[in-house]
Amino acid sequence: MKKKLSNQFLTNYMVVFLLTILTTAFAFMLLSFASGLISDTLAKNRFPASSIIKEDYTKIDASPVVQNGGGVQVVDKEYRVIYSNGLDTIGKSQLSAEEFTGFLTESKGKSYHYDILYQPGGEFWLIVTFPTSIRLDFSLVYNKEASAGDFVRAGGAMVSVALIYLLMLALFTFLFSRITAASITVPLRKLCDGTRLLREGDYSVRVDLRLKNEFAELQNTFNDMAARIEHEISLRKKSEDNRRRLILDISHDLKNPMSSIQGYAEMCMKKPELPEQERGAYLQTIHQNSRRANRLLTELFELSQMDSPDFSIKPIKTELCEYLRQVCGGLVPQLERAGFRYEFEIPEESVFALLDTERFGRIIQNLSDNTVRYNPQGTTVAVGLTAQDHQAVIHFHDDGSGIPAHLTEDIFKPFVRADNSRNSKTGGSGLGLSIAKKIAQAHGGDLTLDSDGNKGSTFRITVPTI
Repeated sequence: MKKKLSNQFLTNYMVVFLLTILTTAFAFMLLSFASGLISDTLAKNRFPASSIIKEDYTKIDASPVVQNGGGVQVVDKEYRVIYSNGLDTIGKSQLSAEEFTGFLTESKGKSYHYDILYQPGGEFWLIVTFPTSIRLDFSLVYNKEASAGDFVRAGGAMVSVALIYLLMLALFTFLFSRITAASITVPLRKLCDGTRLLREGDYSVRVDLRLKNEFAELQNTFNDMAARIEHEISLRKKSEDNRRRLILDISHDLKNPMSSIQGYAEMCMKKPELPEQERGAYLQTIHQNSRRANRLLTELFELSQMDSPDFSIKPIKTELCEYLRQVCGGLVPQLERAGFRYEFEIPEESVFALLDTERFGRIIQNLSDNTVRYNPQGTTVAVGLTAQDHQAVIHFHDDGSGIPAHLTEDIFKPFVRADNSRNSKTGGSGLGLSIAKKIAQAHGGDLTLDSDGNKGSTFRITVPTI
């Protein structure tokens, strides 16, 4: 890319180089043409020495020259300034032969225009002086009678100057084309390198061009794209890891009850002579494990439904305080059987919210099930409600064993449980909190955890009020 682009710049600038030469030649032509147009209007050309000279210098009318900013001097054959009017650049009344000769030879190099004419009848020189406006001392003169050697040397010098001029112009054109090309190709190369690394799987790549032009906008766009891709890849990897873990957890949680069911069922079939009491115990185990497997499959199906885009709730206007009293009343028998104490602090004023009463009650029931499952007898469960700023907050607190700190961020993920042993006595399906959180979010609220190590846990259910 760099070679092609830089060569394109060089080609473009060579075209500019040729156009510059043509423009320079055209400019000289225009200057010559413009000089011809204005030459008759210049004061030095309107009042030349030939237009005012007289044989008797005392009869010379210098007023037009003086009125136009010029001056008139007359020098006799003795090099004396015998007449002066207006602008005087000689500055002396008497010149030597050397001074007068120097004046004549150096007059063209000064910032004044001198028109000098000799009057043989009066034996004097008439000098008409005007300040020079702009003068470009360049002219091309050819005389075929000149010496051949002089012609060759003069022509060689002119050709050398022209070649040096063209070479310098070509060099500057080349360098400028390379510098300009580099200002574009270097950022492009960095962007290409970044794109190549991104294509090869390095999603952490970023480009730093240190520019403030359009390339800076392209850099920011590229870096934003790379950051977004890196984030998406991270989420995909995390999702894939969660999916694999979910499959392993499902397999593990289904394997135990299914193996137990299969084992005890085969024993009952192969040993018909089993005592009735022993057979009943085996059938009881089969029944418990089938219920456990069925509950796991039911909750998996329910969780899958909630993840579906078609999932929706059927909310109705509900007086939240009275509804919560009824739900808490339903928890009392379960808590008493487990040997738990309970405290309910529900305000008397009315608080209304849009609830799917059947599903919303599932949140509190799942929290109660987990509390009973993982805490010892004598644990106190406290349920309270506060409402402010168009939001109701239900606090579900227990002073039991608490949830380990390393699980507080993952506790709402499927199959994450405080009991890592996953035994059938204390370990539930690991889906209850995931289902509860999705139900809360479906109501426009959320379910969060405040855990204080071994001092119990506090779950907060938020829901918008109306």
